[in-house]
Amino acid sequence: MIASLSGTVTAVRDQTCIVDVNGVGYLVNITLGHKRTLSVGERNVFFTSLVVREDSMTLYGFESPESTEIFEVLLSVSGVGPRSALAILSELSPVEILTAVVDENDAAFKKVSGIGPKTAKLIIVQLAGKISSLAHSSNAFTSPHPSTEAEAVVLNALVGLGWNEKIAQEALQSLSGTSVDRSSSSVLLKEALALLAGKK
Repeated sequence: MIASLSGTVTAVRDQTCIVDVNGVGYLVNITLGHKRTLSVGERNVFFTSLVVREDSMTLYGFESPESTEIFEVLLSVSGVGPRSALAILSELSPVEILTAVVDENDAAFKKVSGIGPKTAKLIIVQLAGKISSLAHSSNAFTSPHPSTEAEAVVLNALVGLGWNEKIAQEALQSLSGTSVDRSSSSVLLKEALALLAGKK
Protein backbone atom coordinates (compact mmCIF):
# COMPACT_ATOMS: atom_id res chain seq x y z
CA MET A 1 0.00 0.00 0.00
CA ILE A 2 1.27 3.47 -0.92
CA ALA A 3 0.24 5.76 1.95
CA SER A 4 2.03 8.92 0.82
CA LEU A 5 4.31 10.37 -1.84
CA SER A 6 6.89 13.12 -1.53
CA GLY A 7 8.32 14.36 -4.78
CA THR A 8 8.44 16.96 -7.54
CA VAL A 9 5.37 17.71 -9.65
CA THR A 10 6.38 17.34 -13.30
CA ALA A 11 2.96 17.76 -14.93
CA VAL A 12 -0.53 18.95 -13.95
CA ARG A 13 -3.51 17.93 -16.06
CA ASP A 14 -7.30 18.07 -15.67
CA GLN A 15 -7.67 15.99 -12.51
CA THR A 16 -4.32 14.23 -12.47
CA CYS A 17 -0.70 15.12 -11.94
CA ILE A 18 2.62 13.34 -12.28
CA VAL A 19 4.87 13.22 -9.24
CA ASP A 20 8.53 12.34 -9.70
CA VAL A 21 9.86 10.38 -6.73
CA ASN A 22 13.55 9.57 -7.17
CA GLY A 23 13.20 9.20 -10.93
CA VAL A 24 9.90 7.29 -10.88
CA GLY A 25 6.83 9.18 -12.11
CA TYR A 26 3.56 8.41 -10.35
CA LEU A 27 0.24 9.35 -11.96
CA VAL A 28 -1.93 10.72 -9.14
CA ASN A 29 -5.63 11.56 -9.34
CA ILE A 30 -6.42 14.79 -7.48
CA THR A 31 -9.34 17.09 -6.64
CA LEU A 32 -9.90 20.33 -8.53
CA GLY A 33 -9.10 22.32 -5.40
CA HIS A 34 -5.83 20.45 -4.94
CA LYS A 35 -4.94 21.03 -8.57
CA ARG A 36 -5.09 24.81 -8.07
CA THR A 37 -2.39 24.62 -5.38
CA LEU A 38 0.12 22.70 -7.51
CA SER A 39 2.89 24.11 -9.69
CA VAL A 40 5.19 22.21 -12.02
CA GLY A 41 8.69 21.97 -10.57
CA GLU A 42 7.63 22.28 -6.92
CA ARG A 43 8.01 19.55 -4.32
CA ASN A 44 4.82 18.39 -2.63
CA VAL A 45 3.60 15.74 -0.23
CA PHE A 46 0.53 13.74 -1.22
CA PHE A 47 -1.44 11.59 1.23
CA THR A 48 -2.59 8.75 -0.96
CA SER A 49 -5.09 5.94 -1.36
CA LEU A 50 -4.38 3.11 -3.78
CA VAL A 51 -7.52 1.65 -5.38
CA VAL A 52 -6.88 -1.83 -6.79
CA ARG A 53 -9.21 -3.38 -9.35
CA GLU A 54 -8.87 -6.54 -11.42
CA ASP A 55 -7.59 -4.58 -14.39
CA SER A 56 -6.07 -1.48 -12.81
CA MET A 57 -4.24 0.12 -9.91
CA THR A 58 -5.14 3.80 -9.46
CA LEU A 59 -3.53 6.24 -7.06
CA TYR A 60 -5.53 9.09 -5.50
CA GLY A 61 -3.69 11.90 -3.73
CA PHE A 62 -4.87 14.47 -1.18
CA GLU A 63 -3.56 17.43 0.78
CA SER A 64 -4.39 15.96 4.21
CA PRO A 65 -4.82 12.62 5.98
CA GLU A 66 -8.41 13.66 6.81
CA SER A 67 -9.29 13.91 3.12
CA THR A 68 -7.75 10.50 2.47
CA GLU A 69 -9.71 8.89 5.29
CA ILE A 70 -12.99 10.44 4.18
CA PHE A 71 -12.28 9.34 0.59
CA GLU A 72 -11.82 5.75 1.76
CA VAL A 73 -14.98 5.84 3.89
CA LEU A 74 -16.93 7.21 0.92
CA LEU A 75 -15.77 4.22 -1.15
CA SER A 76 -17.59 1.92 1.28
CA VAL A 77 -20.92 3.60 0.47
CA SER A 78 -23.06 1.73 -2.05
CA GLY A 79 -23.13 3.68 -5.30
CA VAL A 80 -19.99 5.71 -4.59
CA GLY A 81 -16.92 4.83 -6.61
CA PRO A 82 -13.51 6.51 -6.69
CA ARG A 83 -14.57 9.12 -9.25
CA SER A 84 -17.69 10.04 -7.28
CA ALA A 85 -15.72 10.21 -4.01
CA LEU A 86 -13.16 12.48 -5.70
CA ALA A 87 -15.99 14.66 -7.04
CA ILE A 88 -17.41 15.04 -3.53
CA LEU A 89 -14.02 16.10 -2.17
CA SER A 90 -13.66 18.51 -5.10
CA GLU A 91 -16.96 20.13 -4.13
CA LEU A 92 -16.76 19.93 -0.33
CA SER A 93 -13.88 20.21 2.15
CA PRO A 94 -13.50 17.56 4.89
CA VAL A 95 -14.93 20.03 7.42
CA GLU A 96 -17.93 20.77 5.17
CA ILE A 97 -18.52 17.05 4.68
CA LEU A 98 -18.43 16.31 8.40
CA THR A 99 -20.60 19.33 9.19
CA ALA A 100 -23.16 18.11 6.63
CA VAL A 101 -23.14 14.70 8.31
CA VAL A 102 -23.61 16.21 11.77
CA ASP A 103 -26.51 18.33 10.46
CA GLU A 104 -27.91 15.38 8.44
CA ASN A 105 -27.83 17.74 5.48
CA ASP A 106 -27.96 15.38 2.50
CA ALA A 107 -28.62 18.38 0.21
CA ALA A 108 -24.90 19.20 0.47
CA PHE A 109 -24.12 15.95 -1.37
CA LYS A 110 -26.97 16.21 -3.89
CA LYS A 111 -25.28 19.21 -5.51
CA VAL A 112 -22.32 17.03 -6.47
CA SER A 113 -22.58 15.81 -10.06
CA GLY A 114 -23.49 12.11 -10.16
CA ILE A 115 -24.78 11.91 -6.57
CA GLY A 116 -28.51 11.22 -6.38
CA PRO A 117 -30.90 11.51 -3.40
CA LYS A 118 -30.56 7.85 -2.36
CA THR A 119 -26.76 7.92 -2.46
CA ALA A 120 -26.70 11.25 -0.59
CA LYS A 121 -28.71 9.71 2.26
CA LEU A 122 -26.44 6.64 2.31
CA ILE A 123 -23.40 8.91 2.62
CA ILE A 124 -24.95 10.60 5.66
CA VAL A 125 -25.63 7.25 7.33
CA GLN A 126 -22.22 5.76 6.50
CA LEU A 127 -20.18 8.74 7.68
CA ALA A 128 -22.34 9.15 10.78
CA GLY A 129 -21.57 5.54 11.66
CA LYS A 130 -17.87 6.19 11.17
CA ILE A 131 -17.95 9.20 13.47
CA SER A 132 -19.90 7.21 16.04
CA SER A 133 -17.39 4.35 16.07
CA LEU A 134 -14.50 6.76 16.47
CA ALA A 135 -16.28 8.66 19.20
CA HIS A 136 -16.76 5.56 21.33
CA SER A 137 -13.27 4.12 20.88
CA SER A 138 -11.89 3.38 24.32
CA ASN A 139 -8.36 4.60 23.58
CA ALA A 140 -9.07 7.58 21.35
CA PHE A 141 -7.85 10.15 23.85
CA THR A 142 -5.71 10.45 26.95
CA SER A 143 -5.62 12.80 29.94
CA PRO A 144 -6.64 15.46 30.63
CA HIS A 145 -10.17 14.14 30.08
CA PRO A 146 -12.98 16.40 28.85
CA SER A 147 -15.36 17.67 31.50
CA THR A 148 -18.59 16.43 29.93
CA GLU A 149 -19.72 13.33 28.10
CA ALA A 150 -20.47 15.39 24.98
CA GLU A 151 -16.94 16.79 25.01
CA ALA A 152 -15.53 13.27 25.31
CA VAL A 153 -17.54 12.13 22.30
CA VAL A 154 -16.43 15.12 20.23
CA LEU A 155 -12.77 14.86 21.24
CA ASN A 156 -12.74 11.15 20.41
CA ALA A 157 -14.29 11.82 17.01
CA LEU A 158 -11.86 14.62 16.16
CA VAL A 159 -8.79 12.64 17.20
CA GLY A 160 -10.03 9.53 15.42
CA LEU A 161 -10.57 11.55 12.24
CA GLY A 162 -6.96 12.72 12.26
CA TRP A 163 -6.79 15.98 14.18
CA ASN A 164 -3.99 16.43 16.69
CA GLU A 165 -5.30 15.77 20.21
CA LYS A 166 -3.83 18.94 21.68
CA ILE A 167 -5.33 21.09 18.93
CA ALA A 168 -8.72 19.36 19.33
CA GLN A 169 -8.63 19.99 23.09
CA GLU A 170 -7.73 23.63 22.54
CA ALA A 171 -10.66 24.01 20.16
CA LEU A 172 -13.05 22.59 22.77
CA GLN A 173 -11.56 24.78 25.50
CA SER A 174 -11.97 27.89 23.36
CA LEU A 175 -15.70 27.16 23.14
CA SER A 176 -16.06 27.05 26.93
CA GLY A 177 -16.67 30.78 27.23
CA THR A 178 -19.26 30.92 24.45
CA SER A 179 -23.00 30.29 24.29
CA VAL A 180 -22.51 26.95 22.52
CA ASP A 181 -24.60 24.13 24.04
CA ARG A 182 -21.85 21.96 25.54
CA SER A 183 -24.30 19.19 26.42
CA SER A 184 -25.01 18.45 22.75
CA SER A 185 -22.27 16.48 21.00
CA SER A 186 -23.81 17.32 17.60
CA VAL A 187 -23.73 21.09 18.22
CA LEU A 188 -20.31 20.93 19.86
CA LEU A 189 -18.82 18.92 17.00
CA LYS A 190 -20.17 21.37 14.41
CA GLU A 191 -18.67 24.36 16.25
CA ALA A 192 -15.35 22.60 16.87
CA LEU A 193 -15.09 21.67 13.16
CA ALA A 194 -15.73 25.30 12.22
CA LEU A 195 -12.94 26.40 14.57
CA LEU A 196 -10.53 23.77 13.29
CA ALA A 197 -11.24 24.79 9.69
CA GLY A 198 -9.45 28.04 10.47
CA LYS A 199 -6.38 26.16 11.72
CA LYS A 200 -5.84 24.27 8.47
